[in-house]
Amino acid sequence: MKLGGRDAKAFLAKPSTDAALILIYGADGMRVDEARSRVITALVGESATDEMRLTRVPAAELRRDSARLDEAVKERGFFPGARVVHLSEATDGLTDVITQVLDDWAPGDAQIVATAGILAQRSKLRKLSEASNKALSVAIYDDPPDRSDVERLAKEAGVQDVDRDGTAALLELGGAMGPVEMRQTIEKLALYKHGDPTPVTAADVEAMAPQRLEAGTDALVAAVASGDAQAIGAILARLRSQGATATSLCIDATRHFRTLFALFADPQGPSSAVARLRPPVFGPRRDALLRQARIWTLPKVGTALDMLVETDLELRSSSSAPAMALVERTLIRIARLARR
Repeated sequence: MKLGGRDAKAFLAKPSTDAALILIYGADGMRVDEARSRVITALVGESATDEMRLTRVPAAELRRDSARLDEAVKERGFFPGARVVHLSEATDGLTDVITQVLDDWAPGDAQIVATAGILAQRSKLRKLSEASNKALSVAIYDDPPDRSDVERLAKEAGVQDVDRDGTAALLELGGAMGPVEMRQTIEKLALYKHGDPTPVTAADVEAMAPQRLEAGTDALVAAVASGDAQAIGAILARLRSQGATATSLCIDATRHFRTLFALFADPQGPSSAVARLRPPVFGPRRDALLRQARIWTLPKVGTALDMLVETDLELRSSSSAPAMALVERTLIRIARLARR
């Protein structure tokens, strides 16, 4: 069975104890790990490792010993209680082995929580988890947190009272960071407000927000794709002071223009293609992409990608040219290209 949207969120909060296999997959490894941690904790508790009720089987180990997963599932521990086997980095190549274990699975055996990266719709592992009545499939997308996510994280951290502006600030902050960093920020907020009976405000959230290198990178890429060449120098200077590297900035810009290229390459056009992007793009990011698509064309996006690839190769070569200067020159040229 495949779970998505609200069903997936409800499942992560209270996972089924009846499924032999729970497959959690997605492009963002940090989000997948956070979901896996929630599921395993809900199934076997936080003391499972100490009580030997949680067994970890890396995919590489299973490839060397195809019986390892079945042995782990059938093992009986010294401590009573539910057991889980975590199969990490699962791939389609392990589908036959997993199928055999599912066929042999019986109540009382350990549940399998498998994690994987991106799995295409035709993936054998996905098809198995979606078709088997013993399995569940949970896709983790790069969705910004909604109000329920923020309230859950706040409650888990002991933050009891957040006013409306504070909640809005947390939602905005969550859209710019991953779930693990968001959890850490809210935990820091809980310590900051310890003993303070007043509600959490937007000012409190801002005080605890980390310096956003990623947000600065997003601003840089947005300036380039929007044709705002004059803003590039100031943003680059700020990013350089925060420790950003020329290579990482070039990679981020390339990733963004590949997304734009995918929008133009779609036969139905950018407006329809943006809804099919994976991971999905929502809200302000979606609106910004569509605005950028109106000032670009497929040939110009192709030219921008050629320029970025050429710059990336030069950065990785033995060239003695200043790395940041190379990137800045390329980004300014691309921004000017957008306005031609």
